[in-house]
Amino acid sequence: SIYMTGFLNNCLLFLSGYAADIISTVEFNYSGELLATGDKGGRVVIFQREQESKNRLLSRGEYNVYSTFQSHEPEFDYLKSLEIEEKINKIRWLPQQNAAHFLLSANDKTIKLWKISERDKRAEGYNLKDEDGRLQDQFRITTLRVPVLMPMDLMVEASPRRIFANAHTYHINSISVNSDYETYLSADDLRINLWHLEITDRSFNIVDIKPANMEELTEVITAAECHPHQCNVFVYSSSKGTIRLCDMRAAALCDRHSKFFEEPEDPSSRSFFSEIISSISDVKFSHSGRYMMTRDYLSVKVWDLNMENRPVETYQVHEYLRSKLCSLYENDCIFDKFECCWNGSDSAIMTGSYNNFFRMFDRNTRRDITLEASRENSKPRAILKPRKVCTGGKRKKDEISVDSLDFNKKILHTAWHPKENVIAVAATNNLYIFQDKMN
Repeated sequence: SIYMTGFLNNCLLFLSGYAADIISTVEFNYSGELLATGDKGGRVVIFQREQESKNRLLSRGEYNVYSTFQSHEPEFDYLKSLEIEEKINKIRWLPQQNAAHFLLSANDKTIKLWKISERDKRAEGYNLKDEDGRLQDQFRITTLRVPVLMPMDLMVEASPRRIFANAHTYHINSISVNSDYETYLSADDLRINLWHLEITDRSFNIVDIKPANMEELTEVITAAECHPHQCNVFVYSSSKGTIRLCDMRAAALCDRHSKFFEEPEDPSSRSFFSEIISSISDVKFSHSGRYMMTRDYLSVKVWDLNMENRPVETYQVHEYLRSKLCSLYENDCIFDKFECCWNGSDSAIMTGSYNNFFRMFDRNTRRDITLEASRENSKPRAILKPRKVCTGGKRKKDEISVDSLDFNKKILHTAWHPKENVIAVAATNNLYIFQDKMN
């Protein structure tokens, strides 16, 4: 079991001290052979998994840099006098159809479709150019040569194929590729748009919750995702802790939901912070499409799509922080948006916490584990030891006190390999990859 044997820390992939290098999104492709990260500086770094060889059986889990490119640049909206950050909010891969790979990357306002392709041959023997690429005098050309393809060092090229812009007034928080692989959703605070991958100059607005009077605004959209198998179904979550499931077959405008998921609040536990901590920061369908998972500030909930009144499973991520909400509000940490992810078989889930801790929950056994991503245990094939937080009383030797947690170290972004027990964890500007222990 992934939870009993622990993880191997394969590699700490890159380190930097610059704010622009803070990782803002992590995403495996459909096969898990490629892993993409986006950062606050607008860059996308793609890592490729090492091919297994007889001589290096243990290298199978290692990922090395495959391609790096600048996806977005900082812009300035002169009409609104606003600077648009280059930070990459989301990356989503498209299924591979040929030798090239395609991915969507989005900042606050613009979505780009990138083609990642390899080139290991070049043409030589041109008639009108010399070997340096300069044009020759046509009158001196006396023979006809047939160009030939010669091998060259592998070159990975990233080229923008589509730019989807000018469709969002507010900041984009989600993009999600539909199961028809022809369309995708993009969501901001108040609207959700449906795009066709071949059409850049227009999109269709399918959800609009903007009130006529902005003073009446009570909730915003926090995340949206397409169903993995039904191209007409999608969900979006709100800052009020609710999830709406919409069916595009029912109406072109999905302002009216088909299903409404909400857990009744316990009046005895209501406090000043209740509304803030109930805001959903991430929603993810299971691979089977039967369940969906939501992350709020203190917990992860698993919902059955056939039961709207309450979640079927609730996992406390860091319940020990409930007594610290006042100080977390003062330092703005209470507004942190943690993501969550499923493993390939939907039997386990993972999400991040503070002090570079990340939590994993086994849905079958209901066992959980807390692990730490740190430089101290980043040696190759070092087994991670479970961490425990002490909330009061006498602290044991291997426990850490809740008062000594570092809230500047936080794991907001995680990703799980779609087929194997390999995970990627972004800890500020460090990317860690762990894999299940090999015998």
